[in-house]
Amino acid sequence: MASSVRRPVRRRTLALGALSLAGALTLSACGFSESGGSASGSSDSDSGEAKTHTVKTAMGDVEVPVHPQRVVVLDTGELDSALTLGVQPVGGTHSASEDSFPSYLPASRTKSIKQVGEIANPNLETVASLKPDLILTSKVRDGDRYEQLKAIAPTVMTESTGSAWKENFQLHAEALGKQAEAKKVVADYDARVAKVTEAIGGKEKAAATEVNFVRFVEGADIRIYGKQNYIGSILADLGMGRPAITDKAKDGFSYDVSPEKIDLADADVVFTSTYGDPAKAGTTKTMNSGLWKGLKASKNGKVFKVDDRLWIAGIGYTAADKILDEFQAKMTG
Repeated sequence: MASSVRRPVRRRTLALGALSLAGALTLSACGFSESGGSASGSSDSDSGEAKTHTVKTAMGDVEVPVHPQRVVVLDTGELDSALTLGVQPVGGTHSASEDSFPSYLPASRTKSIKQVGEIANPNLETVASLKPDLILTSKVRDGDRYEQLKAIAPTVMTESTGSAWKENFQLHAEALGKQAEAKKVVADYDARVAKVTEAIGGKEKAAATEVNFVRFVEGADIRIYGKQNYIGSILADLGMGRPAITDKAKDGFSYDVSPEKIDLADADVVFTSTYGDPAKAGTTKTMNSGLWKGLKASKNGKVFKVDDRLWIAGIGYTAADKILDEFQAKMTG
């Protein structure tokens, strides 16, 4: 999968009639043209204030409301961005293996969000029924349904997700009209990274400590994460050392191995997570094996299990802040 999250998703074919119905319903309800602009265009209001502004996206220039009020987000990164910037989405998708929004986000903020289907397989009629004035997603998730989405509301797509999360956040902030808030979020993150690096012993110690991230995935090989992904970028910000095996990761994303080659994951510290059922993903069997117990990190008590939905699927600044907190606690505990 091109996405850096690469989680398995269940796809089903959407009927053309349903797509047409969804577009028709919302075109009449929201007043958005097929090109993504408002029915009244980008002309100024009576007070002289522009109603829309142009955002450069992976699908070209898109006219979006200056102050969007009804935002639908179609992936966890977009959800994290919106909530981090103080925007309350009216709709959002969930992962294929879960039927709720990520638990690391405050329940008080997610409980009112209408579920509109699975990531990479949203129900377009449900999206349309929410009468959104802005949709946030990515080309890798929803590029094949862009025409249907933009018929519902202006749709801002990033190219991909994962390692480009910081750039994506800036585009989300521009689309939401929250650039000032975004600057503070980034500054706070940078300050937090510096504090965590100092807390674990400083830059030299961080660079000398090799860290691996191993993800067990139901229905797939075990993934030793490389450097070109969300968690890899956070480890890079902290200045952590990475084992040589990470340089062999395909497209920088992951080096996939069978349980019989799990010794390749050896490092000073190993973080692990599981997508799906631990038994079916091979987590339990692998971590009880002699090869796993022979890892340097295992012998030294430096193997840490973490929440997959936070460390891998969070993909945003709110998730990153929580990861930094947990990382510091585990590394200094």
